[in-house]
Amino acid sequence: MWKCNVCGYIHNGTEAPEVCPKCGAASDKFAKLTEEQETLITKSSRTNDLHMELCQLMDSIILLSEEGMEINLDPGCVSTFKKAKEQAEIIKNIAKAEIAGHVGKGKW
Repeated sequence: MWKCNVCGYIHNGTEAPEVCPKCGAASDKFAKLTEEQETLITKSSRTNDLHMELCQLMDSIILLSEEGMEINLDPGCVSTFKKAKEQAEIIKNIAKAEIAGHVGKGKW
């Protein structure tokens, strides 16, 4: 892997690209990443994908909960759906904060 020192673009390949696809910098602006850096990027990329999946699942839970509250069968059901929605919103926000933290640390 190679990292553009101008914009941070990561290139997967045995050699740096001739031109950065993001910012147009020449190949000499790329630095070869260490094996440790490559491993970190690979792991964090998968973790970010998992966080995004969590966000999508929480969106589904929020929609299901809203439907359950709208049906309003009885107070117990409504209470359960309200709690599910509240917790899903919290989990979604936690996952988004983790992704933001990873990006801020160069782990994407």
